[in-house]
Amino acid sequence: MSKFYARRRLGFLAAFTGLIASAGLLNGPAASAALPTPVSGATARSYLATLTVRTESRTGYDRDLFPHWITQSGACNTRETVLKRDGSGVVTDSSCAATSGSWYSPYDGATWSAAADVDIDHLVPLAEAWDSGAGSWTTSRRQSFANDLTRPQLLAVTDNVNQAKGDQDPATWTPSRTAYRCTYARAWVQVKYYYDLSVDSAEKSALQSQLANC
Repeated sequence: MSKFYARRRLGFLAAFTGLIASAGLLNGPAASAALPTPVSGATARSYLATLTVRTESRTGYDRDLFPHWITQSGACNTRETVLKRDGSGVVTDSSCAATSGSWYSPYDGATWSAAADVDIDHLVPLAEAWDSGAGSWTTSRRQSFANDLTRPQLLAVTDNVNQAKGDQDPATWTPSRTAYRCTYARAWVQVKYYYDLSVDSAEKSALQSQLANC
């Protein structure tokens, strides 16, 4: 094959691949959530091995001890920032509230066109963080945890799925969409490792099983 035709063929393939990707056939739904990429499975396994294992305690927990949805920039708070980050074609009003857009929930594979149908999940729940060591933190550190846009901790998902998850850890709850479970486990361990939070024995066992296939 001549170099001319080889270049034409490569150009056609590149264009065709780009067309497929733009249609969402290679990369999933166009409104796929943009959770910061978690560490690899191997790194997550190494992190998990270093986490302290201990019994959890919820004594003294109050959600208000984790100030959340603070202002991030301009008129936008944390929730509104994640809605814009994780959505597709998101339009906001002057107060930064989303008035239209599309949101794909990686937990269950549902897509929503109303922001009211979407919750911002704390991947490691606030109550779980308290149980695991956040009870001894300063309010400032708890605020940072509750509004962390850098680690894979905040994610736009279907509201009733988030509510069903509640404050459960991976020993009792994982996303119904199996394709996302590895990402979820990797993110969970990364957040716990970064914040030096403990795990209980059932949680560690579940994470070991989930990460074995990552």
